[in-house]
Amino acid sequence: MLEAPQSFILREECEKASWQHGFRRKLGEVDGWAGFGSTTVPGTIHIAAASAKGPWFLALDHPGVARELELAASEITGPGISRYVFETLGQLYDVLPRIYQLAASLPDAPFREFQTKTKKLPITTEAERLVVRRIGQDIFRSSLIEYWQGCCPLTGIADSALLRASHIVPWKDCESDADRLDVYNGLLLSALWDAAFDRGLVTFDDDGHPEFSPSLGEVARAELRWQNPIPLTDMHRKRLNWHRTECFVKGA
Repeated sequence: MLEAPQSFILREECEKASWQHGFRRKLGEVDGWAGFGSTTVPGTIHIAAASAKGPWFLALDHPGVARELELAASEITGPGISRYVFETLGQLYDVLPRIYQLAASLPDAPFREFQTKTKKLPITTEAERLVVRRIGQDIFRSSLIEYWQGCCPLTGIADSALLRASHIVPWKDCESDADRLDVYNGLLLSALWDAAFDRGLVTFDDDGHPEFSPSLGEVARAELRWQNPIPLTDMHRKRLNWHRTECFVKGA
């Protein structure tokens, strides 16, 4: 079913696809599967094909990425924890950017980046601690932008200046820096939604639908427009349960 070993043309196409999407470390070929890694994100991908005309096959070894892709896995045997089939090379190209984005944000990549950037910085004074915190917040924002693909999932707003990295469990209430930087502890919300969420005037149920506090005024509620419920994972839901219990303003 797979072309093995890969022909020169097929090998070139696999390398081109991986190189253009951030996986630039060649890991060799086994049974027709060409492996590639990255120096900037965790995990590896493997690409194979029946011929240079397709179909094309992709294997992943990162469970978080595989879970978030929401693609139907194939029964084809091969490396990794899940494999997928694409009829055309274009379809493969369409999914590779999302794989890199997810690998850059899930689940511990932001924390590892934070450790690298701050390991030599002093934290003796309050000013020094604020610098370290700002680095963490910047990494967290960048990771959420990657995860949510640069768009507020609730409103569809994609203007970067209007987007906020909203912690579900606030920075001060997290037990560790790993929790503070976990993308599952964040939502990318437009500024008005972020302000309401941060103050407990709105929260979200397990299906991603907004819940409004009785303390929220009618005019403000009317301005909090939304298009779609937020697509949540169980990790988001766990933290949102905390938000509903500890942050959400239930009384008038």
